[in-house]
Amino acid sequence: MRDLPWRHTRDPWRILVAEFCCQQTQVGRAADVYGRFCDRFESPASCARAPLRDVLDVWRGLGYYRRAGYLHRAAGQIVDRHRGSVPEDLDSLLALPGVGAYTARAVLAFAFERDVAVVDTNVRRILSRAAANRSLSVAEAQHLADDIVSPGTGWRHNQALLDLGAMHCSAVPNCSGCPLRPACAWRRSGIEADPGAGPRGAGRQSAFVGSDRQGRGRILAAALDGPVRTAQLAGLSGWPDDPDRALRVANEMADEGLLEFGRGAFSAPRTVASERT
Repeated sequence: MRDLPWRHTRDPWRILVAEFCCQQTQVGRAADVYGRFCDRFESPASCARAPLRDVLDVWRGLGYYRRAGYLHRAAGQIVDRHRGSVPEDLDSLLALPGVGAYTARAVLAFAFERDVAVVDTNVRRILSRAAANRSLSVAEAQHLADDIVSPGTGWRHNQALLDLGAMHCSAVPNCSGCPLRPACAWRRSGIEADPGAGPRGAGRQSAFVGSDRQGRGRILAAALDGPVRTAQLAGLSGWPDDPDRALRVANEMADEGLLEFGRGAFSAPRTVASERT
């Protein structure tokens, strides 16, 4: 089993932070920010009280800053609607900003040790190969995953599947040493077509270099250090020949609450979570 820092806790807030950090991010990068974030914001209340600017600053280097904004707002709702404690029912978790089916179930399984199935792309791939020998829909994978969680095993069961997806049943499978190999429906069938591959190109992220995502990160990083005037956006974003694109991206971030505009410059926001809930 991989030694990941969030596996040493059952604290629901820390588990929620970990799941936000891990969304669309490599585990190694997520672990660095996870530790820093939990040290700075030890509870939903401490996060909710902090200006969004401080939350974004701690999030620096992880990218997808919208996640930090959602986590900040989620902390505010936890304080305002749940007396400062992360809720332990699926509907309440799903109602938090930025929390989808996977994250909600991960909190239930890894913080509250509920016997629910946590299904991401990797787990869906495992089930498509090992159990079904055909590509499963999200709903089919979730239904099957729920059926195979034995009572009292939710935490260990889900961690094992996630490790299996990372170490063996990845996009390019490493079947050597896989504990499921003897019973794997795909391997036993002898069929070459990979049922876990999904549609061509599925699950692949678009190129990062030169993307809006890269420009957003650069603009926000600069704004965290001080106001950024409109004329500076193109150079700071990495698009010196496309000022219109840089301004569009900055305005989109302002609409999302990740930047504030005033006196001709964009700045990191100073709002607290209660003001944005």
